[in-house]
Amino acid sequence: MPGLTSFRGIAATIALMLTLSASAVQPAAAREAVEPGKPAPAFTAVDMAGKTVSSADLKGKVVVLEWTNDGCPYVRKHYGSGTMQKLQADLAQKGIVWLTVISSAPGQQGHVNGLEAEKLTSDRKAQPTTVLLDPKGDLGKLYGASTTPHMYVIDQAGLLRYMGGIDDKPSASAASLTGARAYVREAVDAILASRPVEVASSRPYGCSIKYAD
Repeated sequence: MPGLTSFRGIAATIALMLTLSASAVQPAAAREAVEPGKPAPAFTAVDMAGKTVSSADLKGKVVVLEWTNDGCPYVRKHYGSGTMQKLQADLAQKGIVWLTVISSAPGQQGHVNGLEAEKLTSDRKAQPTTVLLDPKGDLGKLYGASTTPHMYVIDQAGLLRYMGGIDDKPSASAASLTGARAYVREAVDAILASRPVEVASSRPYGCSIKYAD
């Protein structure tokens, strides 16, 4: 049945053209998987002081991205125990850039403006390099961040070297910190020592990020 064969061929060609067309207009960030070993997605964001922070200006430095929401019990486990602040301080002494990101949308749990972010940072004695405000969720969605905390480590060449949980204990209890494997600290130490990161990806745990949609 040559007519049916021809019809199927034409239909397949049209489907292929539509697929290619959709791929061409799809944002590059959506087409490329965010995964260790690949370049970390480039970004520009505004911090709590109103200053623009660009990933392009951070090349040559190791960068830690930490998604946070102060109302999340998993986040409070790490800040209430002081382990997050200690990790921030320890890595700062090694020249690491630590960017805390708040992607909670206006009206959602964890949303803050610049002044509120500064007060929050002071109140919980946090020691990030700065806090990035992401109320529209652009940065969070670019990286595929899904929980608070959700951690990413980028090396000096701009390659993503770690993504996932801050440790291997998916619990909101402070007792779980005892004996926990500190994935972020391990990743940074490996990068600084020019060694492979043993655990480059893990399952993140915590509260869902309160995006606008």
